[in-house]
Amino acid sequence: MRYSQTEKMEIIKMVEQSALSVKTTLKEFGMNRSTFYGWYRRYVIDGYDGLADKKPTPKKFWNKIPEHEKKQTVKTALDFPEKSPRELAWYITDNQGYFISESSVYRILKSYDLITSPAYIVLSAKDKFQHPTGRVNELWQTDFSYFKIIAWGWYYLSTVLDDYSRYIISWNLSPTMSATDSRKPLIWRLRKPELSRLR
Repeated sequence: MRYSQTEKMEIIKMVEQSALSVKTTLKEFGMNRSTFYGWYRRYVIDGYDGLADKKPTPKKFWNKIPEHEKKQTVKTALDFPEKSPRELAWYITDNQGYFISESSVYRILKSYDLITSPAYIVLSAKDKFQHPTGRVNELWQTDFSYFKIIAWGWYYLSTVLDDYSRYIISWNLSPTMSATDSRKPLIWRLRKPELSRLR
């Protein structure tokens, strides 16, 4: 409930003249003590005028960029259309006597619809590699995966796959994954006698 200036003054006088304590008197009125003491503080400082409702002032932000700086940023961007927001921020800071960040320049230019969309190059996946393998053991691929086995926990699977034949050359399943675990499949395969000549 909002009280007028006159009602606030009457409540203050009644509390001052009451034989009861402030707490008890305010309880009878059904009023919060912090509200009353706020009124009373203003009354002591400014008198009856302090009880008037103050018009809410617009909230000011200490770091808001002034309008003239925004307009100057837009003008600079139009003068140098080849410069990116980062380059414009550097230029303004070096030559126009005030600091502005790259992100602020970007936001200002975006609000004026002066940010062009980047030219995207759409790449599509090919059906096969540009230089496919032509024989067995020309290229190997490795893969490391982990999965959870219920009632056992997490297990790590490392595999070595021949790119040409798509044959799994070697694999290792381990409850841990360290550098030595990841090397086991490859070392095991390289120790095979038929591959000793590849070393």
